[in-house]
Amino acid sequence: MPVGIVLLSLQGESMKNLIGLGGVVAALLAAMMIAPAASAADRSDRNGSASIEVVHVKGVKVDKQASAETRRIIESDVRVAAAAANVCGSGYTISTGAARYGTHGTTYTWTNGASTGDSYYDKPICAVFFNDTGSARYMGIRLKDNYTATPDVQDFGTFSSYAGPVYQNRGYCGQAYSYMKAGSSVVVDNYLTVGSCN
Repeated sequence: MPVGIVLLSLQGESMKNLIGLGGVVAALLAAMMIAPAASAADRSDRNGSASIEVVHVKGVKVDKQASAETRRIIESDVRVAAAAANVCGSGYTISTGAARYGTHGTTYTWTNGASTGDSYYDKPICAVFFNDTGSARYMGIRLKDNYTATPDVQDFGTFSSYAGPVYQNRGYCGQAYSYMKAGSSVVVDNYLTVGSCN
């Protein structure tokens, strides 16, 4: 079975266990799946609506409007970024944001670029919060979309690898909230805006 099919078939707890036990192996396998940079920029659009313009950062598709910090985080460890995309599942290949919280954790948001509504911001989003400490921590990720009527989705618990993935159907321009405790101290309590919003 090709590596890509093996990794994409691993989701949820199975993928968490794989990364928790052999994160380097999973990240290396995920990195092998990264498509080579065919051009400096291209457009991703599955439904003929307004698309996200992307640039390639060491082979990873990144929203052209993503922050310099997002690009720096992805460039600093492409293998982990690719593993985060893999956790989100098939099709989630465009990074819309990343934030590193000291040595505690890193949050990644991804989209498949498809449109799920009438607005440019109606794009599915996946968020994952990676535990960078090497020890199990109480942590969580909450994803809010850009519409007040939609309930937030979240994944909180004690994890050694990551919290998530969590999904919003129209999540572009929403927020990903990351939280982590070390003992009784809160060490991560931050929001990341998903995408570049006005």
